[in-house]
This record gives sequence, C-alpha cells and structure tokens, in this order.
Amino acid sequence: MRAVQITEFGGPEVVAVRDVPEPRPGAGQVLIEVARSGVNFADTLLRENAYLASATLPLIPGSEVVGRTDDGRRLAALISDGGYAERAVVAEDAAFPVPDGVDDVAAVALLAQGLTAWWLIDHTTRVRPGESVVVHAAAGGVGSLAVQLARLRGAGRVIATASTPEKREFALSLGADAAVDPATEDLTGALCAANGGEPVDVVLEMIGGRVTGQSIAALAPFGRLAFYGMAGRVEPERVSPRELQRRSVTVSGFWLVNALARAATLGKAYAEMSAQVATGELRVVHGGDHPMSEVRRAHADLGGRRTIGKLVLDPRR
Repeated sequence: MRAVQITEFGGPEVVAVRDVPEPRPGAGQVLIEVARSGVNFADTLLRENAYLASATLPLIPGSEVVGRTDDGRRLAALISDGGYAERAVVAEDAAFPVPDGVDDVAAVALLAQGLTAWWLIDHTTRVRPGESVVVHAAAGGVGSLAVQLARLRGAGRVIATASTPEKREFALSLGADAAVDPATEDLTGALCAANGGEPVDVVLEMIGGRVTGQSIAALAPFGRLAFYGMAGRVEPERVSPRELQRRSVTVSGFWLVNALARAATLGKAYAEMSAQVATGELRVVHGGDHPMSEVRRAHADLGGRRTIGKLVLDPRR
C-alpha cells in the first residue's frame, strides 16, 4: 500500500510517500480503508523528534483516521501512528462510529482536536455558565472548536486570540465576543480589557513563552489556566506557587494521551460532538483537504501557521 514514511528526522522534506507492507490486525483490532487522515501540529514536532513522546524510525505518522471496515462500518479512531496511509489498523474499543451527516473531515477533526477541546472545557477547567473564557490560537483546530464549546456551555464571554486580523475575524465568526492579538506587549491588560476591564475566569493556553505568564496574570481569583501545548516552542517562566496561592488560581496541564484509558468518556464526548455537528450546533472548519502526495505542503503550511481549522490528507489521491 501507499503511505507516508519518515526515515530521518527533519523538516517537511523528510516526509515522503512510499510503498510499504500492509498492516495486519491482531486480536481486538480491525483493518480500515482510510478515507481521511488528520494532520496535527504534533505531527510536525514528531517529524523533528521534538514531541512529548520520542519516536523510533522508520515511522508512518498520523494519529487520526476515518474510514470503513471490510464489513462496511464507518469508524473514526485515534491510533499511536500509521494514519498517513491507505489502510490502517485500529483497536475496536478505541474506534467511534461515525453517524450520517458528519463528513470525513469533521469525523477526523473531532478526534484529537475535538476531544482535546471537549476535555479542556468539561473536565480540566470545568467551565461554568457565565464565566469568561480565553481561547488562545482560536483559529486552529482545537481553538476553533473550543470557542464554540465554551459558548455551548454557557460562557458569559469568550475572548479569542489569533495572530492575524483575518484569523481574529474568523474567531469572531465562530462566536467569540472579542479577539486579541497575542503579540500585544501588555497581553494581560488586553485580555482584561476585552473582558470589560475585569480579570478572566478560564484560559486555554497552547502558545507558551510570555503568553503563558501574562495569561496567568490575567486570571481572576479562583481562575483556571489549562496548558496543553507550546506552539511557540519557548518555555514559559516558572510559576510561583505563592503567587498562585495569593489569588487562589489553578494552573494545570493536559495531554490527550492520558485520557485514552477512559474510553467510555471519550466515546460519550465523540458521540455528543458528532450529534452537534449533524444538527449544525457545532461547526468544523475545513482547513485544507490535501492529497497524500502533497503531505510536505501540508506540513509546511501548518508549521508556518498559515492554516485555519482542520487539515487532512486523502490517501486515495
């Protein structure tokens, strides 16, 4: 079969389409014909061996797939690797049925990015009705869904950040009440100003560097910041526990890998979001449907922050 394989670490030039052996399902697994593979920022880090989990070469990247089994079932699944391929093996107990009314791009978008956004909103920060929520990188795959989920949970005010005027306008179109440039020198002041001059209750943060510290400074008493990525690749300054105590604020981390053992919870979340997509309550933004042969371009665009919404590969092209 055709698949994207990495045999050395590096930039987009190291991803290449090759002929590789077809995977064989073992006990509790099923083979699917892949209709779409998700492309995530984490894939670009994995390609450079800079991700949270180290990689072993050769490697077929890709942790999200949607497709059909030999018996005709349409499934979406998270996998450890092997998604950028014509066929992939998935665990039966980690695969989610995809209902009619949810297209392939949406089916993939609700996996790593949708489940991350859902967990951040419902579990990590436990957004309550009336609270203010800051969503950094609001034009991205997680952010675009988090803006909408926060609104669906009754957030009183949703404040988005995004790096360009076009992306900020896009975040507003998704339901954000205000949009801020994260490069603003006084980001703390800008976030509070966007919240009517008041500190904010919740921040979803995946940029790192000074953005993390200035976002913590913007938290109200009992505020919560969830750190789930570091797209800027700059470590934040150390957080002072005494400063957290002084304002009774919480800073926590989240990595979806740690939630995979809770299959029932993830299944519930996926079914809930799928239903919302099917009814139009939740909008998945198609950020680029690339042929697998254009995987280098997809990685370059994602790494260059030139994308909005969800990027996917079509292994059939």
